[in-house]
Order: sequence, then C-alpha cells, then structure tokens
Amino acid sequence: MEKRRGPPPCQSKEGCSNPAKIRKAKDGAQLCGPCFSRNFEDDVHETITNNSLFKRGERVAIGASGGKDSTVLAYVMKTLNDRHDYGLDLQLLSIDEGIKGYRDDSLLAVEKNRVEYGLPLTILSYRDLYGWTMDDIVAKIGKKNNCTFCGVFRRQALDRGAFKIGATKLVTGHNADDMAETVLMNVLRGDIARLERCTNIVTGEEGDLPRAKPLKYCFERDIVMYARTNQLEYFYTECIYAPNAYRGYARKYVRDLEKVHPSAILDLIRSGEKVSVKKEVEMPTLKICERCGYMTSQKMCKACLLIEGLNTGNTDLGVRKTKKSKKVTVEAEGSNKEENGCGSSKGGCGCSAAADETENEETRKRLKDLQF
Repeated sequence: MEKRRGPPPCQSKEGCSNPAKIRKAKDGAQLCGPCFSRNFEDDVHETITNNSLFKRGERVAIGASGGKDSTVLAYVMKTLNDRHDYGLDLQLLSIDEGIKGYRDDSLLAVEKNRVEYGLPLTILSYRDLYGWTMDDIVAKIGKKNNCTFCGVFRRQALDRGAFKIGATKLVTGHNADDMAETVLMNVLRGDIARLERCTNIVTGEEGDLPRAKPLKYCFERDIVMYARTNQLEYFYTECIYAPNAYRGYARKYVRDLEKVHPSAILDLIRSGEKVSVKKEVEMPTLKICERCGYMTSQKMCKACLLIEGLNTGNTDLGVRKTKKSKKVTVEAEGSNKEENGCGSSKGGCGCSAAADETENEETRKRLKDLQF
C-alpha cells in the first residue's frame, strides 16, 4: 500500500522546518501558521514603508467596524507600531449607523479590540450627526439605494470622528479585493474622476485629513486566514441591507475572474493605477459645502443633499443624476480612447467608499483551498 504523503515543508525564507498548513492566496507560498503570520505582517510593513504612509508622532485613527478587515488592520497596526517603533498614537474610531441586530452587535467586537489591544475607542452615531439612523432611512425610502445613503454618511462620519479626536490621518481596512471591485465598478459607471484616484493608497491629501490603506495589496482570503491563525475575534454577519448592493455584483464577477485567472485581482489594481485623465479634461473642483463646511464639488455636499431629501420627503434628492453625461478622454497605458462618464466625484452608489466587513459562505468555501 502506498504511504500517504504528509503536508509539504514550510517555504519560509527563514528556513523553517515545520510542515506547511496554509497556502497564501496572494502568491501561492506554502507556509506554516507562524511563518504565514510573519509573512503577512512583513507585507503590510513593506507597503507602509515603501509608500511613506506615516510620520513619527502622528495620531492615526483606525476605522473599526468589528469586521475581519478592520479587526486585522487594528491588530497588525498595533503589532507593527510596537515591533518597528513607528511612534504612532493609534486610536480606534467606530461609526454606529443605527442598524439594530447588526451594528449594535458588531460594536461589541470593537469593544473587545479596545480592551485586548489597549487602544482608545471613540464611537459616533448617525443619529447624533445627521438626525437619522439607517433603520429610520430604510423605513422612509424602502430597501433601495440604502448603500448610497450609508456609504456617503459613513465616509463623512469617519472624517468628522477623526477630526474630533485630533487625528492627522485615517486608516481603513480596504483590501486588494475591495480595490479590484472598485476599479470595475467605476469603469461600469463611467466615473472617470473616481477611476483615476480609486487605487491610490493615500487619498484626500488635498484636505486636512488624508486616508491611507495599509491592506491595499492583501487578499481577502489571506486576511481571513490571518485572523483565524491569530485567533482574532470579529463580527462576520452580513449587513441586513447589503444583499442588493451594487458592489455585490462586481464582487461576484471579480471572484469568477480569479478562478480562471488567479492574478485578476492584482491585474485590475495595476490597471487602475495606470489610468490617468488628460490635463485638458475638466475635472471637479473641490470647495466647501455652504451648509456644513465639508469638502464637496457642488454647493452642497452629498450628505447634506441626502439629509435635505429625507427631511423634505424628496428622497430622490442627491440619489438620481440630473445632468446628462459628458464625453471625457482617458489616457491609459499609453493609449487614448473616449468613454462616457459624468466626470463627477460624487453620485452613484456610495458603498464604494466603505470597506466590506463581512465573511460569507462563499469566502469560507474558498478558504478550504488554502489549507493542507
């Protein structure tokens, strides 16, 4: 009888003799648990240093929702800050959208992170900021365009929370899968302004609060595996208002592409990085919202338009586009072509501004392929 073969040896560069238990999704490396964790952390450290994401002494707000991405982000940031002496003042920042049975439960996971990591936690709510919870909004408008409202509100709420605690930078848990999906979504929407900047590892540098994405090149499956390997507790129930989100269709398509072409995720990101808009094309100019003082390309920011619509009963205000799209010229990888797009930095589904913090059944099935 043929002897059953055991798992292959760990392929760590440090010469580890342990058997491999995990196949890294990003590059296929076969590693043991401890080496996988160290390799993952080294990747994030390399991203941080190569892009000079932080300055010593900065107060950095970590957008924390209690999901896998933000939980891993907080843990890795704390680990690397201690290991490499970044000298950062790290603080957790959470937003309570007011979704009963979802966000109230996920905030319990954030509270555990606060205790375990020893990081200060600040929580802001939609009700306090806007006078509406997401449950109130859904009761008003029904289960359509929910992600537009939530994405716009959440983005502004994170900025306001970061300013409140005196942070000079905000980090979010956007991963490689998120970035690839966003590139695809912006192509499908013809949103040239967002397409040009959506793969930037740092955004908002023109304002007072830049946003950074340390997990930009980390695959979702590796993030989940890292959380499991390090026994990190996180909340993985899907938002009850998310099933019909536009991003879900892009996510399924990207995952189908990855099955037949494993490098599809990184290829989409690199494609987005190479897109640039010709100088003669008119782009939106940022100004200050005349109502709340937030940055916008219009007289009123998207959040104020949405609130105005809710308060007046005109719930299409800020949701539906009122102008016809223009033709703009895009320059990508040395070639020129025309695409239809509004060129607006606003509009469309707002959920592209927020990281997806859920682990669904499909993700769990895909993880089986990475374990020996």
